[in-house]
Amino acid sequence: MHYLYRFLLQEFRLIEGFETFAKPLAALLTFLSIALVSYLSYLLARKFMLIVVHRIANKTQTTWDDILVENHVFKGLANLVPALIFFYTANFAGPEPIGHFGKAEQITAADLADFYVNLDNFLILMSKVYLIGIAVHLFNALLNSVLGIYNTTPYAATRPIKGYIQLVKIFIYSMAVILIIASLFKKDPWDLIIGLGTMAAVLLLIFRDTILGFVASIQLSANKMVNLGDWITVPKHNADGTVIDITLNTVKVQNWDKTISTIPTYAMVSESFSNWRGMEESGGRRIKRSILIDVNTIKFCDVAMLTRFEKFDLIRDYVKEKERELKEYNKQRKLSDDDYISGRHQTNVGIFRKYLEVYLKQHPKVHQNMTFLVRQLQPGGKGLPIEIYVFSKEQEWAKYEAIQADIFDHIFAVVPEFELRVFQELSGVDFARSGMNRIPQEN
Repeated sequence: MHYLYRFLLQEFRLIEGFETFAKPLAALLTFLSIALVSYLSYLLARKFMLIVVHRIANKTQTTWDDILVENHVFKGLANLVPALIFFYTANFAGPEPIGHFGKAEQITAADLADFYVNLDNFLILMSKVYLIGIAVHLFNALLNSVLGIYNTTPYAATRPIKGYIQLVKIFIYSMAVILIIASLFKKDPWDLIIGLGTMAAVLLLIFRDTILGFVASIQLSANKMVNLGDWITVPKHNADGTVIDITLNTVKVQNWDKTISTIPTYAMVSESFSNWRGMEESGGRRIKRSILIDVNTIKFCDVAMLTRFEKFDLIRDYVKEKERELKEYNKQRKLSDDDYISGRHQTNVGIFRKYLEVYLKQHPKVHQNMTFLVRQLQPGGKGLPIEIYVFSKEQEWAKYEAIQADIFDHIFAVVPEFELRVFQELSGVDFARSGMNRIPQEN
């Protein structure tokens, strides 16, 4: 490109009336030629990557080449081609031996010692920055590919390497910034590293909180841990509400009681907190509550009880089908219907659990496409817990609480229909009714 620039410069000087504009026109046309060659090389490299490499990746049985394609490693290599061309051709206005074009006027040293020579420095500088940026992008894609390939191995479940990959990325980004600064100010990168190390020790003592907050804010943003408007809970700081402001040093949370909690930004990274954004984006809100059944009221269902349950529309089909199944089981083993110990029989708590499942399935405010569970938990001193684990379609606090309350209002009211009783610790009224608090009279 240097020869092209000199050629154009001398040709324009031979044209009458173009002597004044010879240099800018020659520089402009040379720069456009470099840009055109770089762009064409990029198109050729990209076409080669898309056609040849992608076809090879699709035909192979391994997955690592597919992961390289998904992380745009080969596109990064295609971008590297024009970057290298631009880097090695940017000094087209630099000094070269005079006399290659003898018929034209020679370019003097004064011609080369002006703005158009400085153009070399500027273009070389920009080409270095561009080349560093492309190299960082390529390394980032390679590291993502390494992580993706490693995650396909059985070791990934017990020995994750994502933290190490992030550490290498931080090192690469830091070195890229140092190289760019060194190029801009024409300094030795090692001098900058030594200077930054000394400065960092001093700054760390003076601006510790600010530096921690700055690093934490980058982590919060890069990992999308918290955004404005998110509902978060931070138990250690008594915060439960909506994020209204994120600054370098603090995160402000407006609690549901309208108070404002101020949390250090670095505490959001070093300590645990809950972000309810996932719940809001899922379309449902979890209902997880148990009802305690007195174990003294659990029993097998007799004929009269089963007949009464068959009158209830929600469980009629279940009771009939289950009874038919159990009778067939007992009949095959020649067991009497009265043999409750050896045979299989329905229980009131089992039918009650099925009733809750059917009732919630037909409830219009319960999300049917999310986790849906009615289960027994470990019995304890307060009875047998029957847990409702479902999701409400409503996420707004007031509506969600109203739906939850309506469901359990109904459950508490329907429990006696199954000849069950909700466990409740004895109170003074219970003792009074039983007469246990009466003082014995003296004879």
